Amino acid sequence: MSRIGKLPINLPAGVTVTVKDNVVTVKGAKGEMTQTVNPDITVEVKDGIVTVSRPSDEKNHRALHGLYRSLINNMVIGVSAGYKKELELVGVGFRCSNVGQVLELSLGYSHNIFFSLPVEVKVETKSERNKNPLIILESCDKGLIGLVCAKIRSLRKPEPYKGKGIKFVGEVIRRKSGKSAGAK
Repeated sequence: MSRIGKLPINLPAGVTVTVKDNVVTVKGAKGEMTQTVNPDITVEVKDGIVTVSRPSDEKNHRALHGLYRSLINNMVIGVSAGYKKELELVGVGFRCSNVGQVLELSLGYSHNIFFSLPVEVKVETKSERNKNPLIILESCDKGLIGLVCAKIRSLRKPEPYKGKGIKFVGEVIRRKSGKSAGAK
């Protein structure tokens, strides 16, 4: 039995889950999300608890069992609490600002980069004196916010020699010593 798949999902107050024609809909304070489920997997809602079950122990059914349980759990957490990611710009002259859903990044290239964000993601930028600029992203969709963070980070990945680039807050970059370490 899948260790993840067999765990029940407890619904917090204010969150409702409905299942109709293999489509799971989760509604909460932060929004509404839907997920299409494979017809082999059954999703049941009873007394504020969501359970996911599979018909057999085939390899494909075992894989889908844990997958759909995790996706539904992420949707429940997203519509009740939401997800928040913070990115930090490390480097001299690196700046960020936003106008609505458009993020403007100055990352040491010859031009500024304008990054358009999806409507589901809320963005906020902070620039304080003597601190690295921050990009704060919030959304109820865990997959979407992860994808957006990865795309922003790919514009200037942290490099191992000086540590310059876009990194997550709290992320530790493995540093290399460079040419001076080998010259003896």
